[in-house]
Amino acid sequence: MRSGAPAGHDGIFHETAFYGSDDEFLAVVLPFLRDGVAAGEPTVSLFGEHNQRLVRSALGPNSGVTLIDGGRHYLRPAVAIKRHREMLAGYVAGGAAQIRIAGDVPHPGVGVPWEWWARYEAAVNEVYDDFPMYGLCPYDTRTAPPEVLDHARRTHTHVVTADGRRERSIAYQDPREFLATSVAPWADPIEAGTPAVELVDVMPMRARDAVAALQVIAGLPEDDLDGLLVSTSEAVTNGLLHGRAPVRLRVWAVPGRMVVTVTDQGTGPSDPVAGLMPGAGPGGLGLWLAHQLCGYVSLQRGPGGFTIRLIAGESVD
Repeated sequence: MRSGAPAGHDGIFHETAFYGSDDEFLAVVLPFLRDGVAAGEPTVSLFGEHNQRLVRSALGPNSGVTLIDGGRHYLRPAVAIKRHREMLAGYVAGGAAQIRIAGDVPHPGVGVPWEWWARYEAAVNEVYDDFPMYGLCPYDTRTAPPEVLDHARRTHTHVVTADGRRERSIAYQDPREFLATSVAPWADPIEAGTPAVELVDVMPMRARDAVAALQVIAGLPEDDLDGLLVSTSEAVTNGLLHGRAPVRLRVWAVPGRMVVTVTDQGTGPSDPVAGLMPGAGPGGLGLWLAHQLCGYVSLQRGPGGFTIRLIAGESVD
């Protein structure tokens, strides 16, 4: 039997909270974690370094809460989903009727582009819904930009206050509606310059060669370059098979970073979890590989068609 707010609920119960101080953070998170342990439920804290230190200090040793490094877990959305689902499946196999997980996803306030994490927060409502997960995602109002706070209300069904009140989020949107109407397109700052490469009607091998040739400028680590080359091939293939001609490749390179965009004239995948799960929609496996291998992946729809943006190298904000 599920305890707390999700009692009688099937699937994921997805809450957010907003805090403006360390004390407010603990006031929201500690009861959530302690109630889970008291109910005999697997209970996980998945915060970044600062918040995890607060939780660890407040709980003390032998709390019964599993503490996982959120910085490593939330490296990339598709990686986080894979790890989450493996963890949830393990707990369910062990007989868990409910699993509590509290964590904070990256955003521009901590130096990470938001678009694919916005997609993650929306997709969570589908990709974890086959598990009895009770999730709490608190956001720091001191660092999270207004857009992020707004999106948190739109991607979580409930909001919890520091004094324990729980309210339905009147701003909540179905994941498909949210992704179609609320997520603004994003571009890397180096795209303001002229691309080093621009090719039309490009084929996968030619695209790979064009990207590889710019390694002399970017000087990427070998793993980053290999991941970008595979992802570029997959993006071009996706455009050729599932989009509309012509397929256009653009590449920008600066020391330490490379940006690749692949644009076709189609509308892109309609599935809100495209790229975040391996079987989501046409071309799902290729998009999922790119989300695993690249430092950042953007899916953008607009008057100019559907664009996949791939970034490798140093992080951007």
